[in-house]
Amino acid sequence: MLFHTWHFFLFFAVAYSGFLLLKKTRYVNLWLLLASYFFYGWWNPLYLLLIIYSTASNYYVGLKLDRFPNAIKIKGIRESRKTWLTLSVVNNLFLLGFFKYAGFVTDNLNTLFSWLGLGVIIPAPGILLPIGISFFTFQSMGYIIDVYRGQFQAEKSFIKFATFVAFFPQLIAGPIERAKSLLPQLQRPRQIRAADISDGLSLFIVGLFKKVALADFLAIYVDRIYDNPANYGSLSLIFATYGFAWQIYFDFSGYTDMARGLGRIMGIKLTLNFNNPYTATGLRDFWHRWHITLSSWFRDYVYIPLGGNRRGKIRICVYILLTMLIGGLWHGAGWRFILWGGLHAVGIILTGNVEKTVLYERIPRIVRQLLTFHFVCLGWVFFRAENVNEAALILQRIFTAADPSPEVPVVMFAIIAAIWLYQLIFSSTAKVILTRRPVRITLMLLILIYLTVFAAVGHEPFIYFQF
Repeated sequence: MLFHTWHFFLFFAVAYSGFLLLKKTRYVNLWLLLASYFFYGWWNPLYLLLIIYSTASNYYVGLKLDRFPNAIKIKGIRESRKTWLTLSVVNNLFLLGFFKYAGFVTDNLNTLFSWLGLGVIIPAPGILLPIGISFFTFQSMGYIIDVYRGQFQAEKSFIKFATFVAFFPQLIAGPIERAKSLLPQLQRPRQIRAADISDGLSLFIVGLFKKVALADFLAIYVDRIYDNPANYGSLSLIFATYGFAWQIYFDFSGYTDMARGLGRIMGIKLTLNFNNPYTATGLRDFWHRWHITLSSWFRDYVYIPLGGNRRGKIRICVYILLTMLIGGLWHGAGWRFILWGGLHAVGIILTGNVEKTVLYERIPRIVRQLLTFHFVCLGWVFFRAENVNEAALILQRIFTAADPSPEVPVVMFAIIAAIWLYQLIFSSTAKVILTRRPVRITLMLLILIYLTVFAAVGHEPFIYFQF
């Protein structure tokens, strides 16, 4: 059930009506949970078995970890808590690994066996990837780790915890919420103000515009070029890569804007997940702006526990590499995603110290932004290509294939230029212009006119649904 379909609009009308009737009662979270399970089960009812098991196991472990919150220095209790944490992490990673990576592992083992001439073939598991599993698994793991660290008290109510895991606006593709951010909002009575309704609707409409008017429009050109890269030359492939960079941004940020808008309409504030990433002046800055909830998750639960910035330069480089490789693998079961993560790791390692120098700061801001954007686009080639061989072909043709008559998407570049200019202004001291009420109202009216007159309610899935 996609946010930009009539099915969802009808579902939300019913879900929200029930929410308004029950918001001052103790049954409001039960209603949200049932609505969330209906939303998730719409994709495939069997998915519900997985999310219910994941929720129940993590709820139980959370209670076990919180049983002696003030006695963690006692050896026996400390070891018991560590055992429960280990069991939970292993359980979560097994679920994620089995459903998401079993086919990847099988394919690579069969390739290895063939190379060794063993004549052994492992049958393909044929496992259907449950939608959103990467997101709700990481959200649950973050909760368990926070409880183990004593940073959050375990939720005693199963209904509230299950709603935290399955809250339908952000269930499929984030943001990945922290327990300290979302659970307290589910624990207290809802108070919905007029500002919540107006801000929520504005967020949803902007997200809808990003998806159906921008991302899906760019996909027409990008798909035509990337589906047959051998038929196109350098400039066409470069233009398509630019197009995909903005397509995936509009697609993913559009989803999270809609998710945040839906949450806000219900009086729940979800975490900002994108902050104009293509205005970043360096790779570290980019990852502080792109998929913020995921990058901060890896920072707090992978990079820092490995050692962070405390173990010397060589180890720091190793930790960055490991974190980014895991991050790449999280995005998809394929070597192209691992290479994408590795490329960003190498870029961060090589430029991390340079970006802190006075000399780098003296480079004009627009130049630093363009350099960062083009490095990110280089990584998007691996992300968008069907496989590593195709990515290599695209890069080869970008640098070697003449393109005497490239397809120049003038409209696409006009849209991108307008959006980028808006973001550059938003990130500058001239931001005040965009915050004025007449400007905001005018932009919102233009968006509504476009959605009403030109854009059809679509059925194109969001890119990040596959992760």
